Amino acid sequence: MKFSRLFKVFSLALIVALAALMVSGCAPAATGSGTETSAAGGGISMIVMMVAMIAIFYFMLIRPENKKKKQAQQMRDSLSVGDTITTIGGIMGKIVSVKENSIVIETSEDRVRLHLTKWAVSSVGKQTEEPK
Repeated sequence: MKFSRLFKVFSLALIVALAALMVSGCAPAATGSGTETSAAGGGISMIVMMVAMIAIFYFMLIRPENKKKKQAQQMRDSLSVGDTITTIGGIMGKIVSVKENSIVIETSEDRVRLHLTKWAVSSVGKQTEEPK
């Protein structure tokens, strides 16, 4: 999780740096011989490129992350008694009680019960292999 945030921050910094380089390198020097119109045209194209880069950044990084968060929240809100879950720490168990922000699970046939918060639930159902 920390790696993906670091990647997002790094890619945002890279996009901002590239945009700053483009803006500083594309503006022609004013010589007073009619270059004002070409400078204005270059400024508009730079704004369009900045908007396009922000849109690409949104659709490639921010939107998928928000969708993942929304799906995880829906999964946690739909927990019910009898579901088999796996926690973030890898503990597997069967839900015996559900409250607003917490659940109680049984982890074995010895009736070992754990009281957990809902955000600690990683997945619902038996996990047969390691998540990717």
